[in-house]
Amino acid sequence: MTTPSTKRVPRPLRDVNEVLRELEKGSSASFRADMSARYGIVTKARVLGTPMAHIKRIAKPLGRDHAFAEELWKTGAYEARMLASMVDEPERVTAAQMDRWIESCDNWALVDTLCFNLFDRTDHAFDKVVAWAHAEDEFVKRAAFALLACLALHRRGDDADLGALMPCIERAATDERNFVKKGVSWALRAIGGKRGPELRAAARAMATRLAESDNATSRWIGKDALRSFR
Repeated sequence: MTTPSTKRVPRPLRDVNEVLRELEKGSSASFRADMSARYGIVTKARVLGTPMAHIKRIAKPLGRDHAFAEELWKTGAYEARMLASMVDEPERVTAAQMDRWIESCDNWALVDTLCFNLFDRTDHAFDKVVAWAHAEDEFVKRAAFALLACLALHRRGDDADLGALMPCIERAATDERNFVKKGVSWALRAIGGKRGPELRAAARAMATRLAESDNATSRWIGKDALRSFR
């Protein structure tokens, strides 16, 4: 029997259409408008306007389910794809899937959420930083540095592997596209702020070099990182 003081545990949803209806219940037109106006999330995908807190509430009782995550992704809906990043099983994610999903992203928020919730826990993460750092597409290239930042924040004992990826940051520091340069800065700040002393020192030295560069984008990245280190 449920009393007023008992917190009801949500029933897991196992039908994609049911999940979409639940996402719609938590949506609002005002939040949908804010996504582009306040947060710069612009996408051609179907957008419901569901806040992240509500998406997380739906995700929690679902647990991890690789096949269901793929079903959610195939809907094409922005919020369903955000949910897929929370539901998929990192150990079952393939390199081909990572490419397929990231290449269909057209906004920074979905890119960052995929990297933060899922991709940085896969066996392919370090290889994808290298591959995506050479991409022409703005959001695929953003993914390289969002993923590098998430690796720096979440993985332990990988300082040597992270150090080997730092040249990717310096090479991309002249890319003036907004979402790339902010991703590059995020990666540098994460390494310089969260890793061991040797790697932190290398990141801070790189930030100083970039801050003194003749290139305006490199200077912005270097100064942005140095501000965070202070």
